[in-house]
Amino acid sequence: MKDLIQTLAEAWGPSGHEAAVREVVLRLLEGHVDDTRVDALGNLVVRKAAAGGAAAAPKVMLAAHMDEIGVIVTHVDAEGFLRFAPVGGILTGNLIGTRVAFEDGTVGVIGSEKRDDASKAPKLDELFIDVGARERAGVRQKVGDAAAFRHGVDWSNGRPITPNHDDRIGCAVLVETLRRLAPGPNEVFGVFTVQEEIGVRGAAPSAFGVAPDMAVALDVTGTGDTPEARPMAVRLGHGPAIKVKDGGMIAHRGVRALLERRAEQAGIAVQLEVLTGGTTDAMAIQTSRAGVPTGALSIPSRYVHTPSQIVDLGDVEGAVRLLVAVLAQPLEGVVDGR
Repeated sequence: MKDLIQTLAEAWGPSGHEAAVREVVLRLLEGHVDDTRVDALGNLVVRKAAAGGAAAAPKVMLAAHMDEIGVIVTHVDAEGFLRFAPVGGILTGNLIGTRVAFEDGTVGVIGSEKRDDASKAPKLDELFIDVGARERAGVRQKVGDAAAFRHGVDWSNGRPITPNHDDRIGCAVLVETLRRLAPGPNEVFGVFTVQEEIGVRGAAPSAFGVAPDMAVALDVTGTGDTPEARPMAVRLGHGPAIKVKDGGMIAHRGVRALLERRAEQAGIAVQLEVLTGGTTDAMAIQTSRAGVPTGALSIPSRYVHTPSQIVDLGDVEGAVRLLVAVLAQPLEGVVDGR
């Protein structure tokens, strides 16, 4: 699992630029799925047939988004400093001194203009990217070029720290689930979506194309286990979190109950998640076509949407085990569990 996390975290892919991540996922799944396709928006859809190739098997969609938050160049000034806009939910208070990487490998540092009150988070228009240029002519970047927080994985007390667990850790869970899963009673579609961070853009068309009977989105969620944290009943190392509600959706009761039941049967520790703000691909999937019974399984992460996000390997492993347990058996109570 450590190598898988490392490989996915090192792929560059802010929203709208997921091609490199997609190629990594395809390599990781070679020989483990029955077919693959890429839709018009760039979502990667892989399929694992049911046992015996049963055509009438229920279709289950698991979704994890490939993109990560980043920035996009809006202007290059005469001295070679780059102004930028956010791609996804950037928190400006975390940015000064942060290194960002462009697709061509150029690394820049986010700096700030002089501010009257340095104790307050800077405004976006006070920030710039310094790529070490002496003048505009020395800058390779142009308006519209995107950058992501500089990649790399550090391990602290066995826990990985990266700038993009959101949602490469979800991608890792999905890849490992498909690798371990033997053909069973369900036809399983693994969907690696695009542009989640700018408004769950990829999830709806991919769900329309798959037309699943049930879906589960895989993403991260915050925690309430750090000093003076906002109260939240999710902790690192206490198992994956089964979503009840977030800022954009209420999980389908039948899907939630199925996840809880299989966790109890398999002896897998889980937590329940109510997130007061933010949402996931599940929001878009559940309203696709005539509606899809949809839930979400979250990996607890500290410092979401910052350059240093921390997760626990036990929570990741628990998520994989739970998904395998769910998919290896019939989908009891989902359709009538409204």
